[in-house]
Amino acid sequence: MDSKGRFDGQVVEWAVVGSDIGPLLLAATGGGLVSVVFHADDAVRDRALERLAGRLGAELVESATGRLAEPIRRLDAYFAGALRDFGLPLDWSLTAGFNRQVLRELASGVPYGTVVGYGDLADRVGQPGAAQAVGTAMGSNPLPLVVPCHRVVESDGGIGGFGGGLETKRRLLALEGVLPQPLF
Repeated sequence: MDSKGRFDGQVVEWAVVGSDIGPLLLAATGGGLVSVVFHADDAVRDRALERLAGRLGAELVESATGRLAEPIRRLDAYFAGALRDFGLPLDWSLTAGFNRQVLRELASGVPYGTVVGYGDLADRVGQPGAAQAVGTAMGSNPLPLVVPCHRVVESDGGIGGFGGGLETKRRLLALEGVLPQPLF
């Protein structure tokens, strides 16, 4: 926003779409998909949109065409078992520093049907011993599902936490063929 409270011209398109794990709020800027929010009922949607407008200083426009048409198509294909890599342009502006580094490594280095431990992911970004910080990065992931934080598990084989809820994490890992087999 400018000094008079007007938006600076950036427009964020958003839509709520149904999925096998419940309603998802998707939002995209001109740079790509910027946000995915699980369990996007009316209250969750409203809070998420308010946060997005504040953090991005943007005008929010509801639209399932334009910028969101391809992400919606690819999400449908993912849930149908026909897509393993989203391959979408992503706008990383809602994350920075260590968290962004970890999330980028996760997006590029942990493919469909595989899992990685929190500590292993810390090692991959050159921060051995930073497993808890990796957990924090997963919890702040603005693009869950597309940046697959559901693929990060505990080193002892436990499923670990998940902002979308453990049942959602189990369903995503089962869809990708990781569960019900032991994780390690």
